[in-house]
Amino acid sequence: MAFSLISLGFDAFFSAALEPGYTAGRVSRVDRGSCDVLCEHGERRLPWSGTLTRAAAQDPVALPCVGDWVAFDTAVRGVLPRRTSIVRAGVRPGDSHGQVLAANVDVVCVVEPALPEPDLGRIERLLALAWESGARPAVVVTKADLADPDGGRAEEGVAAAPGAEVRLVSARTGAGLDALRPAAGETAVLLGRSGAGKSTLVNALAGTELMATGAIREADGRGRHTTVHRELLLLPGGGMIIDTPGLRGIGLHEAREGLSLAFSDVEELAEECRFTDCAHDGEPGCAVLAAVATGELPERRLASWRKLRREAAWSASRTDARLRAERTREWKIIQKSMRGRNRP
Repeated sequence: MAFSLISLGFDAFFSAALEPGYTAGRVSRVDRGSCDVLCEHGERRLPWSGTLTRAAAQDPVALPCVGDWVAFDTAVRGVLPRRTSIVRAGVRPGDSHGQVLAANVDVVCVVEPALPEPDLGRIERLLALAWESGARPAVVVTKADLADPDGGRAEEGVAAAPGAEVRLVSARTGAGLDALRPAAGETAVLLGRSGAGKSTLVNALAGTELMATGAIREADGRGRHTTVHRELLLLPGGGMIIDTPGLRGIGLHEAREGLSLAFSDVEELAEECRFTDCAHDGEPGCAVLAAVATGELPERRLASWRKLRREAAWSASRTDARLRAERTREWKIIQKSMRGRNRP
C-alpha cells in the first residue's frame, strides 16, 4: 500500500531539508537498529546506516523516533529537522542526554483517568513537556462514565492546566471523542501512565481494535499496562495518532520554557512581587504567597512549581557539565594534533 507524503504531514519545511538522491518517509515504529517507515512505496523496514548509529552514540537524540521524517535509500541515512519534539530526561543513571518520545506532532494529549482521581502533579509534569515540545497541549480526562458525572474532574484539570484545553471523554459512551479526533494531516500523541485508557481511546477513534487493552479493575478503576512500544497509527478521516507505553518516571530535560507556560499563573503572580528576585519564601510584598493565603493559588500548585523548577535546574546543570567536558576533550584533541604538526 502506497502512502501520500502530504497526507502523512510532509510539507515544504521537510522538503527543503531533504538532500537530492534520498527518499523521504515517516517513522511509524522503532526497534533496536531499525525502524518501520511509511513512504510512497508503502511500508518498509529499514536499518540505520553506520553514520547514523555513530552519531547517535554521541547524542541519542539523533536517533529516529516515532513521528520523525527520515531520508533513506537502502538504509536510514538521517533524520530531517523536527518541527516539534517531546524530549524527556535520559532514563539511565548519570545520563545527561535527552530521549525523544515522539516528533512532529501537532497536539500532545496528557491522558489522566477520572477514577480514582486525576493526579494533578503528573498532569503538570507532562504539560511542561508538552509546552516545551512546541505542540499544542491538551488534558484528556478519560473514563468519565465511571466517575464524576457533574464534571468536577474537568474543573480540577483546568486548575492544573492554564492555557491548555481540557477534555472530558469516555471511550465507552463516545462522549468527547469527536473533539479529540485529529484533523486530516494532523498528528496527536497520547501521554500518560499505564491504565489511563490511551489504547482504549485509540481503538474508539479508529472504530476497530488496533491496540490491545487490559480489563479495568472494579476496585479502583485502574487498567493494566498493555502498550509496549510507541507506534504511529492512521485513523479514518486522515488524522494520525501515536500511542505510547505507560510512563512511570518522566524527568524534565531543558524544559525551562515549558515550565513557564505550564505554570503561567504562578509566573504572572511573580511579576507583581515587590522584589524582582523574590524567592516566594517569606519575602515582604510577595504576590505569590499572598495569592496562596487568599486561596487564589493552591498551596499544592506552588509546591509542585518549586519541585519541578529544582528538577529542571539540576537537569540543566548536568547538561552543562557534559557540554563542558565535551569541549575540553575536543580542545585536547586539537592541541595534541597541533603539537604533532609542530614537531621538527
